[in-house]
Amino acid sequence: MTIKEAVRIIEQRFPTAQAEDFDNVGLLCGRPESDISGILVCHDALEHIVEEAIERNCNLIVCFHPIIFSGLKKITGKNYVERAVLKALENKIAIYAIHTVLDNDYFGVNKRICDELGLVDQKILLPKQKQLLQLTVYVPHDYAEKLKNALFSAGAGNIGFYDECSFNLRGDGTFRPLPGSDPTTGSIGSRENAAETQVSVILESHKKQQVLAYMKEAHPYEVIAYQLICLENENQYEGLGRYGELPKASDEEEFLKQVKTTFDIPVIRHSGFRGKPIKRVGVLGGSGASAISAAKAAGCDIYLTGDVKYHDFFQAEGKMVIADIGHFESERFVVSQLHEFLSEKFTKFAILKSEINTNPVNYF
Repeated sequence: MTIKEAVRIIEQRFPTAQAEDFDNVGLLCGRPESDISGILVCHDALEHIVEEAIERNCNLIVCFHPIIFSGLKKITGKNYVERAVLKALENKIAIYAIHTVLDNDYFGVNKRICDELGLVDQKILLPKQKQLLQLTVYVPHDYAEKLKNALFSAGAGNIGFYDECSFNLRGDGTFRPLPGSDPTTGSIGSRENAAETQVSVILESHKKQQVLAYMKEAHPYEVIAYQLICLENENQYEGLGRYGELPKASDEEEFLKQVKTTFDIPVIRHSGFRGKPIKRVGVLGGSGASAISAAKAAGCDIYLTGDVKYHDFFQAEGKMVIADIGHFESERFVVSQLHEFLSEKFTKFAILKSEINTNPVNYF
């Protein structure tokens, strides 16, 4: 299997359109046509991770954080980023980053955090404001099933945990072929009455071109009557962060002890305790201070995230506890998640977890 083929399989499950706009995800370097000898899964694709890939005969690194961002213009080896990329290129190793694609995924980073904490009734904290479209197209009755199958194959009709969703309405259509047309039925200059089906489906905006291409391929008419409407619906199945309920309310100190054990954290920075039990818990892996207001609005008793600055803790305002459990620590289960997925999808070559801890933070 080539790297290009593996990327296609990964992105069928984790489309790069799920990423945040600032992010740099996907294949960062390497030849897509190269055959895969093995995949090494890691958190950060640093230089010593590339060395590990060489030693373990893996020519594709699948990492969580991208090693390359838009600011990289030269690769001369002057810093840790350039050294890692240069070593990968010199040894014909490709690097693929998934980052906020997995952050935003319904079953991604934040669901795993909630599951490890035993939270129930989980919901997305910051639903992604992803543009949804509604496609309505008119087709002869006899072609309706063929058209729907084509639309579904292109990725239209997915709503939450359901696919192949559509609404169909039978009716009568009219058209009159003019000189220069090549009608499927009817005669030039004569009005034609046609028994047609109106098919409506919902699709994500990034699928638009593919869905329209499949529609045109399956439709019998020379000129197709269709319309696309932008929807303002929130996507409740994709977004950053998550919150849920503990099965049984917990004392504040006891809950943070549980968090320290679950995430293997020596110390937790937090705002003042409220002297109230913890029941609703909000989480956002990585840097999540921007979602403090959303966690308060969701009625969370405590909010777990990383990279909380001094002034961010004031936002608690006695309404909830803000706990900084560390950037790396909050993403502790990412490598296991990626390894589980890749091991299920690829069985012809080795899928290895990195044995190196890339967390740059140490505690004394």
